[in-house]
Amino acid sequence: MKYVAVIGTGIMGSGIAAGFIAKSIPVVILGRSKEKADACLDKAITLAEKIGLSGANSLKESAAIRAAQTTEIFEDWTNWSDCEWIIETIAENLELKKAIFKHLDETIPVHIPIGSNSSGFPISKIALGLKTASRMMGAHYFMPAEVVPLVEIVMGEKTELAFAEKACQLYKAIDKKPVLVKKDIPGFLANRIQHALMREALSLVQEGIASPEDIDDAVRYSFGFRYAAVGPMTQKEISGWDGMANAAKEIYPSLSNITTLPPKVVQLMSEGKTGMKAGEGFRKWSPEEIQQVSDSYSKRLKAAFDVLNIE
Repeated sequence: MKYVAVIGTGIMGSGIAAGFIAKSIPVVILGRSKEKADACLDKAITLAEKIGLSGANSLKESAAIRAAQTTEIFEDWTNWSDCEWIIETIAENLELKKAIFKHLDETIPVHIPIGSNSSGFPISKIALGLKTASRMMGAHYFMPAEVVPLVEIVMGEKTELAFAEKACQLYKAIDKKPVLVKKDIPGFLANRIQHALMREALSLVQEGIASPEDIDDAVRYSFGFRYAAVGPMTQKEISGWDGMANAAKEIYPSLSNITTLPPKVVQLMSEGKTGMKAGEGFRKWSPEEIQQVSDSYSKRLKAAFDVLNIE
């Protein structure tokens, strides 16, 4: 049975592995040590059981799961003949990613597609100058990786379409929702759209037009509420492009086009007010509030996931 190799043993690594394990796809976890690989595998199994299994009965003994011992990154692993897909998900360190991809370029059979979960570095930069860059692509997940369905398959300057389409088919087979991004642009697809929204939202806060709380409610209980049912393009197909076009004539000229962070956000950062993890962002957060919001967030994500699966 062919397997998937996950390079990296952090939170994203365990979440990514869990998605395959839950569908009984063999997984090899590659890390800096056997201890880290084993710990990541244990976490992945727990997550797979949490999101629901569709095959394996006894995961600990199942041949569908393997952990690899590594001593220096992943050079000790040599059994690539049955590998179907490799995804790198280490920390955002460009030089280390480039070193890993250089090793893969030189040692992995050329028919195996290779992806990077990097959210900040374009695959064209990671794979720059490599002989087999044609089979390398971005494969960007969103946290929590075991829950959020989307995976962005991002084509670099050298990526061949056939490899990208193969990756998309693999993710469809495990009930993920892959989207093909045909140009390696900053932010890929989802984050570009998300940052366009955040630029406007933060500008409205900066100008004193609305509070962060009211912006949250405006998004959640209007178009955000609808987007759990259909995406923005289909929603406008339903409501009509003529109405959108007429509104755009009035709204577009007044939208924010700032290219740097608003002063209020810069001030928050300088004061160390980075959000819940610091106990304060735009507002103070008590430990009890953080736990309550986190629990509620998880429940709502599960509910939203169920909504997405309604035919």
